[in-house]
Amino acid sequence: MSEVEGVVQGHRDGHGFLIPDDGQPDLYLSAQEMHAVMHGDRLRARIVRYDKRGRPEGRVLEILDRKKRPIIGRLLLESGVWLVAPEDKRYGQDILVPKNAIANATAGQVVAVELTEPPSLYSQPVGRVTEVLGEIDDPGMEIEIAVRKYEVPHRFSAETLSQAAKLPDRVRAVDMKNRVDLRDVALVTIDGEDARDFDDAVFCTPHKQGRGKTAFKGWRLLVAIADVSHYVKPGEPLDLDAYERATSVYFPRRVIPMLPEKLSNGLCSLNPEQDRLSMVCDMLITEEGETYAYQFYPAVICSHARLTYNEVAAVLANTHGPEAARRKDLVPHLLHLHEVYRALLSQRQRRGAVDFDTVETQIVCDDNGRIEKIIPRTRNDAHRLIEEAMLAANVCAADFIAGGKHHSLYRVHEGPTPEKRTALQAYLRALGIGMGLSDDPSPGEYQAIASATKDRPDATQIHTMLLRSMQQAIYTGANAGHFGLAYQAYTHFTSPIRRYPDLLVHRVIKAMLGNKRYQLDAAKMDVPMPAKRPGKAKPINPASASTEVERWEVVGAHCSANERRADEASRDVEAWLKCRYMREHLGEEFSGTVSAVTTFGLFVQLDALFVEGLVHITELGGEYYRFDEVRQELRGERTGIRYATGARVQVQVSRVDLDGRKIDFRLVRDGEELRPASRPLRDKTGQAAPRKPTDQLAEVQRQDREVKASGKRAKAGGSGRSAAAPQSPVAARKTAARKSGEAGKGRKRR
Repeated sequence: MSEVEGVVQGHRDGHGFLIPDDGQPDLYLSAQEMHAVMHGDRLRARIVRYDKRGRPEGRVLEILDRKKRPIIGRLLLESGVWLVAPEDKRYGQDILVPKNAIANATAGQVVAVELTEPPSLYSQPVGRVTEVLGEIDDPGMEIEIAVRKYEVPHRFSAETLSQAAKLPDRVRAVDMKNRVDLRDVALVTIDGEDARDFDDAVFCTPHKQGRGKTAFKGWRLLVAIADVSHYVKPGEPLDLDAYERATSVYFPRRVIPMLPEKLSNGLCSLNPEQDRLSMVCDMLITEEGETYAYQFYPAVICSHARLTYNEVAAVLANTHGPEAARRKDLVPHLLHLHEVYRALLSQRQRRGAVDFDTVETQIVCDDNGRIEKIIPRTRNDAHRLIEEAMLAANVCAADFIAGGKHHSLYRVHEGPTPEKRTALQAYLRALGIGMGLSDDPSPGEYQAIASATKDRPDATQIHTMLLRSMQQAIYTGANAGHFGLAYQAYTHFTSPIRRYPDLLVHRVIKAMLGNKRYQLDAAKMDVPMPAKRPGKAKPINPASASTEVERWEVVGAHCSANERRADEASRDVEAWLKCRYMREHLGEEFSGTVSAVTTFGLFVQLDALFVEGLVHITELGGEYYRFDEVRQELRGERTGIRYATGARVQVQVSRVDLDGRKIDFRLVRDGEELRPASRPLRDKTGQAAPRKPTDQLAEVQRQDREVKASGKRAKAGGSGRSAAAPQSPVAARKTAARKSGEAGKGRKRR
């Protein structure tokens, strides 16, 4: 049996998996093997057997490296013994803490513990408290836990803070040299009401030039982006901290920024009526929505207004309303922005880009950081206007870099894998959707299916399956296009305040404008080995990256991994807040929609609260259910009741597990959309009479009880089955079929 090296990923049930470095299938480690190791450890193991499905199982041979990060958990006192129960259940073991190593913590508090003795086959791990975070109910504690649980860097180094403090408070005259002065152009920022940093400003005006066949008629669109690269130089402390974070992390009521506040909310933020340095993408857009020409240049701007999405949408909806009256000077420019948006949108539709209508939610918290309500976030024309302008600038940046044959980071989104494409085709056929996918599907095919099914009652289910079939977008040095947006080349240029890849793109463009080449510094190779992605080749080891291509691949993998880490941390905090919120609704009933179906039950999203929970399969009644992977549904073998994605149900909140971030529901009453597979009953008029699946199940159970009771009576009388004993429905159908067959044979003989 072969030996493999990799990193351990624990499971809350006690077992674990070894994620091999060379991309081989994950190696299962039993709970016994996990006694001496912990989540995150690096080790070597031997494959000892394969299960019935061909999955390898392993035995630990050697622990190569112990994870050094502190573990977050709650300090408990049980029978005189102090221990820490890890918040991350993947660790699987409680950590013993000697009485003299609890610092000033008290029982029940959240602490960070450092291991002093690793676990063994016969002993638990031992540690000491290094930091006391506070009580579990303290406001913002869920965020403090998440940033440590997912190892999100949340403290700037002393060198970084010192460098930021030395930066000027405003743009100086020396900073404006060799820049285009656009301070008289009516550029404006358009963001959400709660936005604090403004990294993009826009302006649009009609434009005509030339005569005859070569004449141009359309719009001139300016997208000005904060010039972070002017202040954050390669190799400096600010740059090192920004690269380590790679992205800002957004939580309800709090942001862990990529850059110190002096930059993110001050010097680099395009605040109104303040001179700011920027990189400008200056585009000519035709009436058909195509980019006719573009250019990049450094500039100095002065935002004329800080507008919100709702404010701009109100102006566009009524140019004579109160919002328009307050912004009278800007109304013509906003109307021009709306005109170019409609042209870009028409080009997007012709291009065949995928555009799903999904519902996003916004968590509204009270002063204590607890959920007050969850509301749907509605997208209006102002949101879409800014989105299309940013897409246009990003495409121009990618085209400029690709045309100059310069290495950089691209935002790549590949189409479905063959396995996912096959599964999606089978799913569409099972639903009777005649539109299929070709062997090499295009974004237009996806969009055609989405458009054709948007009015179906199960549209949400279909669109969800379309989304799941596509791969996750990543940063990489190799341009492979963006499948979802239907672009041949795409990158991120528009958010350098909160995304490190955008900062790198700015540096590359600046170097190209100066006829130079930007080289990645060696410090960016000092990052952990990135994890292997399913279905992809083994990632490049940063220590062995020698060529420029390999270096950009390492940087792309690092930024992609940190982006996923930020998403996981944000979801963890939101899940904790939702669990805390639902504890106040225990026992209450809500209507909801089945959002996903699995082998172990149904995930249901509540209509009123936008919270998702699980109805375990054991809560579906006394029936055996089979999971249909193609149709994505559970089907009862006896009653034929089907539970599919998109079905309407009535549930009761039965249990909330705050530590496990889980909400359990109990099915109370099925909705009208759930129908058994058998023929429905009919009333006297011939119309289908509504009959609940639970009523059908009760009827079958009643008939079964009658059959069993009559059998017992007949056996007690010693005369076998009574002639008058009722038969079960299945037996009755078999008897009728047999008599019908005998009668038919008699007619043939006659």
